[in-house]
Amino acid sequence: MMTVKKPLAALALLVTMPVTALASEGAERLTRMLKPVQTYVADFEQQILDGSGQRLQEASGRMWLSRPGRFRWEVDAPYQQLVVSDGEEVILYDPDLEQATVQALDQRVTHTPALLLSGSADELTASYDVTRAQQGATETFTLTPKDPDTLFEELKMSFRGERLHFLQMTDSTGQRTGIEFDDVQQNVAVPEARFRFEPPQGTDVIREMQ
Repeated sequence: MMTVKKPLAALALLVTMPVTALASEGAERLTRMLKPVQTYVADFEQQILDGSGQRLQEASGRMWLSRPGRFRWEVDAPYQQLVVSDGEEVILYDPDLEQATVQALDQRVTHTPALLLSGSADELTASYDVTRAQQGATETFTLTPKDPDTLFEELKMSFRGERLHFLQMTDSTGQRTGIEFDDVQQNVAVPEARFRFEPPQGTDVIREMQ
């Protein structure tokens, strides 16, 4: 996967009894909010910060998600990049390098955070400990993966008016990837062609085996 260019993210434990109750309540609430979402379309602004808060990278673009398991991320700035999944395979396309990498989609939501929206909401309780906090009209859910073999140690999802507007992933080094969504549209029609990709002529296609 991309090593030099990394604008795409490849997204609280307290004490016993209260935590168990809070985690159960948080997972149930998050599941209720995600279940009605069949499609999700939005612009995004992304920043990657190191453990000290120093900005490493930023990017912007547009995204489309559709259940089950389909998504498309288009990075427009500072350079173009594309990630497309038809639910079975993921294609990472870099037009500058004229290169497309094809991989099988990792169905684990702890490895593919996009599946939190495009996958099954019921998998949340099996894959994460979930806690919930509310400040004004904003609800924030903190997800801690139960499986230690994961790409991140913590994921936060913030909703306004029951629409996802911010996603933050923190890895074991303290590096944070924050994605803010704007112009959000839920459950609008998205053409199937949006989740397919035909490499332009001359593209070097690399198929990685898992």
